[in-house]
Amino acid sequence: MKPTHKLLFFLCPMLVLGFIYYSSGMLHLPVWGQKTRKCILQPAAFTYNLCIHLSELTYKYGNLSDGVCKPGYAAAKMTAIYPKFIKPAPMFLDRNFKRLAKVNSYLPPFGFKTQERIIDSILTTTKNYGLGEQLDSRSCKRCIIVGNGGILSNKSLGSRIDEYDVVVRLNEAPVSGYGKDVGTKTTMRITYPEGAIQKPDSYEKDSLFVFSAFKPLDFKWLRQMVFKEKLKGTEGFWKSVAHYVPREPTEIRILNPYFIQEAAFQFIGLPFNNGLMGKGNIPTLGTVAITMALHNCDEVAVAGFGYDMNTPHAPLHYYETVKMSAIKESWTHNIAKEKEFLRKLVRANVITDLTNGI
Repeated sequence: MKPTHKLLFFLCPMLVLGFIYYSSGMLHLPVWGQKTRKCILQPAAFTYNLCIHLSELTYKYGNLSDGVCKPGYAAAKMTAIYPKFIKPAPMFLDRNFKRLAKVNSYLPPFGFKTQERIIDSILTTTKNYGLGEQLDSRSCKRCIIVGNGGILSNKSLGSRIDEYDVVVRLNEAPVSGYGKDVGTKTTMRITYPEGAIQKPDSYEKDSLFVFSAFKPLDFKWLRQMVFKEKLKGTEGFWKSVAHYVPREPTEIRILNPYFIQEAAFQFIGLPFNNGLMGKGNIPTLGTVAITMALHNCDEVAVAGFGYDMNTPHAPLHYYETVKMSAIKESWTHNIAKEKEFLRKLVRANVITDLTNGI
């Protein structure tokens, strides 16, 4: 070991402990926006890496005022618990989608293999592939994923949710009539055929319709929605689907399927099953949306996530009377493993959970 490395090896642990002691008055790690947690002493190599990482975060974010967007914060925190995490990953497919090596060899939902021609025709028509000029030009974006959980009821978080730069909603969860608790702003609504809003007048104005495919048939449905064609047959869908989406082609996007793949296999640890959809290896749309945000937002928050099975009579969703007890074991999802992943993100302060349901 070089003399300079030796010096750093011995000095870094002392600097880390000194900074911690100075910041909190006792042996705690400082965590922005949450109560501090006790610092657990680790082996020397880990402490050396922690020193570097902590110094970087402190230098970059330590002097920022409360409420100021922290550039690269979510990615920096994510890298601390997933060292192989690489931020660059396009939010939506664009005309160069065939070059995306991580997804071009997989069938939906983990890629787009066999669907290249239909996707190309859709993207030629939609023409736009970002959030919009105003948001795309921002140097720092704060995003929130609003889940559909009943835990949102009576929390009066609406105004706080609307303060985020990007507000992501899922499937058919309504906004009208629930603004006090869920807000009124919608930047994008991520959905698939069976989850899409079926009443045209229930769509919000000025929001992006973001399509997430889970099977090849879904792309055929999207093409009919984009080109305003009459829906031809609904065989192959597991429930009724929307027959019309009141959005212009320029307001429609295709979510990068890499986020489904990454959430399933790298983060949650679901069965690979030769890259095919199988029992218990599909992440929920909420976790897919969070994964997307970690790559494309600087700060990430969630609200309305988490099911408490110890309260069977609590509302499952904020907009209907179905109870928690209605949840049945899912063939496609592994809720227990997914919850473990989300808790890991909250504990590491990668994401902020406004409703404390995770």
